[in-house]
Amino acid sequence: MPACIVAIAEAVTAELNGNAFGQPFTAQRLYLPTFDLQSMSELKVTVVPKGITSASLDRSRDSFDYQIDVAIQKKVPSQVETIDSLMLLVEAIGDHFRTNPLSSFPGARCVNVENTPVYAPDHLQELRQFTSVITLTFRLWR
Repeated sequence: MPACIVAIAEAVTAELNGNAFGQPFTAQRLYLPTFDLQSMSELKVTVVPKGITSASLDRSRDSFDYQIDVAIQKKVPSQVETIDSLMLLVEAIGDHFRTNPLSSFPGARCVNVENTPVYAPDHLQELRQFTSVITLTFRLWR
């Protein structure tokens, strides 16, 4: 059995690949998401384990918060409509995890969705690449 954070990241990846979000993509779980700029013309959705915090509940149980980053990236022309459609995708992904349990790991509940900043202005200006990272926090008691 993998580490809990790995199992949750796998469940997030499966959830992304098992639902329609308005734009076709295949999410992948990676530890070091580095891509060459030429491959960024294709929409990339990457799931990366980010962090773990824990707190004691009682003598026999702890509460664990697992943070998972979901990166949405694509090389884009500086057209407002194209960027708007990617922002809609980011919002749809965040809304999905905020309102639905993980199908393959229902014990881990999404308790927080963070998307700050909503996109990376430096990536857009320097690389002409849209980059947005959603941090999902899942809580598990064990």
